[in-house]
Amino acid sequence: MHPTTTSKTSRVAESAPLNALFSRINWRIIPLLLIAYMVAYLDRINIGYAQLQMKQTLPFSDAVYGLGAGIFFIGYFLFEVPSNLLLEKIGARKTLLRIMVLWGAAATAMMFVSTPTQFYIVRFLLGAFEAGFFPGVILYFTYWYPSARRGQVIAIFMSATTIVSVIAGPLCGSILKYFDGVAGLHGWQWLFLVQGVPAILLGLLVFVLLQDKPAQASWLSQEEKTLHADRMNSDVRMCRASLPARSRCACAIRRSTSCRWCTSCCWALLIQWYSGCLR
Repeated sequence: MHPTTTSKTSRVAESAPLNALFSRINWRIIPLLLIAYMVAYLDRINIGYAQLQMKQTLPFSDAVYGLGAGIFFIGYFLFEVPSNLLLEKIGARKTLLRIMVLWGAAATAMMFVSTPTQFYIVRFLLGAFEAGFFPGVILYFTYWYPSARRGQVIAIFMSATTIVSVIAGPLCGSILKYFDGVAGLHGWQWLFLVQGVPAILLGLLVFVLLQDKPAQASWLSQEEKTLHADRMNSDVRMCRASLPARSRCACAIRRSTSCRWCTSCCWALLIQWYSGCLR
C-alpha cells in the first residue's frame, strides 16, 4: 500500500474515537446551553414588546422605558467580570445555577412593577444577575473542546440570538394578545411570567445534568476521559509550541502574578469592548 494512503487511513482511524467522543459531548451540553441562551436573550429584549401594552396600564413615559432598557447594561457591565472570576473558583455548575435562577427571578419580578423606581431596580438587577452567562459559557467550552473544535461550537451557541430574533415577535405578540385578562393579569404580566420561569427551571437542569470538568462526567467512561485529556493536553502543547519564546516567557510571568493583575486586565478589555459597541 502506498505510504500516503496508509498514513491517511491511520489518521482517519485515530480520529474516529475522538469524533464519537466529541459528538457525545456535543449532544450532552450544547442543546441545553443553546436553549438557556435563547431564554436569556428573550428575557433581555422582551421589554420592547411588553412596553407596547404596559403604556396602557402604567403611567410610564417613553423616557422611562428607554432608561429602564439601558440601565440593564449598567448592571451587566459592573458584574460581568466578577461573575466569571467566581466561576473559576466555584465551578461552572454552581455559577450557572446562580446566574439563571436569579435572572429568572428578576425577569419574573418584572410582572409586579408599578412605579418607575421599581422598574429601574428590577432592570438593573436583571443585568447584574445575567452578567457572566455568555462569557461563562465560553469559558466552560474551553474545558471541553480543543481550539480546533471550539469555533464551531461557539458559532452554534451564538446562533441562539438569530433563532430568538425570528420567534420573539410572534411569541411575545401571541402572549400579549391571548393571555391578556387571564386570571386577572395583563398580557404584559403574563409575558414576563411565561418567559422568566423557564430560566429558573433551566438553571436547575444545568446543575443536575452538566459537570464542571470532563473528569467529573459520570456519563463518560474512563477510556473516554483519558482520550479527552490526551487531546486537550495535545492542544495545549501545540498552542504553546506555536508561540515565540518571548510570548511563552510572558505567559509564564502572567501565570505567576497575582489575581489583581488578571482582574485589572479583564476590566480593561471589557471597557475597550463596550467602548467599541458605543461608537
